[in-house]
Amino acid sequence: MSLIKDKALETLEIEADAVNKLKERIDGEFEAAARCILDCRARVVVTGMGKSGHIGRKLAATFASTGTPAFFMHPAEAFHGDLGMVTDKDVVIAISNSGESSEIVNILPIIRRIGATIIAFCGRRDSSLGKYSDHFVDIGVEREACPLGLAPTASTTATLAMGDALAMALMSARNFTSQDFAMFHPGGALGRKLLLKVENVMHTGEDNPLVAVGKTAKDALFIMTDKGLGAVSVVNGEGKFVGLVTDGIIRRALGKDYRFLDEPVEHIMFTTPLTISADQLAASALSVMEKHKPRPVTVLPVIDKDMNPVGIVHLTDLLRQGVV
Repeated sequence: MSLIKDKALETLEIEADAVNKLKERIDGEFEAAARCILDCRARVVVTGMGKSGHIGRKLAATFASTGTPAFFMHPAEAFHGDLGMVTDKDVVIAISNSGESSEIVNILPIIRRIGATIIAFCGRRDSSLGKYSDHFVDIGVEREACPLGLAPTASTTATLAMGDALAMALMSARNFTSQDFAMFHPGGALGRKLLLKVENVMHTGEDNPLVAVGKTAKDALFIMTDKGLGAVSVVNGEGKFVGLVTDGIIRRALGKDYRFLDEPVEHIMFTTPLTISADQLAASALSVMEKHKPRPVTVLPVIDKDMNPVGIVHLTDLLRQGVV
């Protein structure tokens, strides 16, 4: 085994062991820290210096996106004015493996004076940070993966994992749903999947292809061609949905006998096609289309509870919106 591969595997083993041992620290102190955050009616302020700061930024982002209002405060900038962002109602998570990072230690008395609650993410309870904190979360590791024992490796991995554990525990305690998550991610693919509904992408009004019972298959073909969606909903005299004609039906019928074009549309329509309601997620429409047997479908009539055909949605509409 090469030196490179050998060291890479050793690093993964050291870091995996560090994370695995964190399970022993999910105890009463961890729960107390979590409940402190749950009871907080303001924000969680995460701070850390150097590599701990990078981890802190990620944790603040994770908290914020999963129902716990949070932001990152650089400890050096805090000492030069940014402490004005902290209030007596906030909870400050201070990250320092040694508990002696000067930038962190220097701002602790001011945070205490402001009145914010301090949660230490630290590897030493008897450190300055450990002593100043209201709650202590142990993220200590036996050794770093760095062969010199200098570069933060296993310790930053453990900190990240413990922070994620705390964020997920809070998320569950708040009954944070996928809809809540989507609300904080409206611009990405995740938001489109979780927020976009059929009513947001369906064709309605003049763009909704309809043909009445008694009209001919030729009439249905003209309407279908005009609207360009590859299907037309069939309605009865009361305007209620009774079936669907697709371009596939037309093509198959043309392969046998063109005279069907003069027959009533109800002779060739699907009487029990797949449909969907306007309040369903667009992702659900895509799932229905893809899972249809024996082959996927490309169009779904949108029907309300009174059997009115309120719209139609095409596969390309969903793909254009990024619902994949």
